[in-house]
Amino acid sequence: MDEPWFGMLTAPRWFFALMMSVLTFVAASAADEQKWVPLFNGKDLSGWTIKIANRPLGENFADTFRVEDGIIKVSYDGYGKFDKHFGHLFTNLAYSHYILRLEYRFTGTMMADAPHYVNLNSGVMLHAQSPQSMRFDQGFPSSLELQFLAGEGKGPRATGNLCTPGTHVDMGGKLITQHIVTSSAPTFPADEWVRAEAEVRGNDEIIHRINGVEVLRYQRPRLDPTCKISPASDLVDAGGNRLLGFGHIALQAEGQPVWFRKIELLSLEQ
Repeated sequence: MDEPWFGMLTAPRWFFALMMSVLTFVAASAADEQKWVPLFNGKDLSGWTIKIANRPLGENFADTFRVEDGIIKVSYDGYGKFDKHFGHLFTNLAYSHYILRLEYRFTGTMMADAPHYVNLNSGVMLHAQSPQSMRFDQGFPSSLELQFLAGEGKGPRATGNLCTPGTHVDMGGKLITQHIVTSSAPTFPADEWVRAEAEVRGNDEIIHRINGVEVLRYQRPRLDPTCKISPASDLVDAGGNRLLGFGHIALQAEGQPVWFRKIELLSLEQ
């Protein structure tokens, strides 16, 4: 066979193979995106339960959690005083192996009588106890908090930290009992939307990512029955497992207005 005829025969095969590769990649990417499930419908708080300290379960005191323009907004314009009304918005379902992603943005100013540390401070709680199991006056659920912070103009203030109300973790094979573990994330201004992600693998490991970059990882989360802030002893006394392999996801309201959007979950269950 001569060269021109051979070239005409093989060129379409190469082109076909290339197109098949591209189509396979696009189909795989589309299938992966379809696995992400929105936890927030953008319209209301269906699928979520509110628990605010010193208020009945399910009461949205002073319209603390509201939905506007496809955003969950934590607001305090209906408050006279904060008066230790720490609140959380819990998913109705508990989860074990998953990746959670969301975006947050701070707005406004903290309540004047709230603790000083809540300034430009919020977070999402992982492996949280159920809102039904919390005490009436309990401020924080036993959980692992992916903490959100913004700069105060006083130097570095990393976001994506770990806070441990009622819990302990391991890092590098060592037990960590301190309440706050600082991440390697940079400092962000308050009015900037920041993308946060948590890869949660049951009791094995949890990874924090900020804007797609890993900033912290830890292992073997467990309840701390000696904690007074979030009395995990209640859960242990009720027969709960000290090793935390699952729990609810909860958005925090602790005296600082903050917005949340694009809250999605990718299941890693086998």
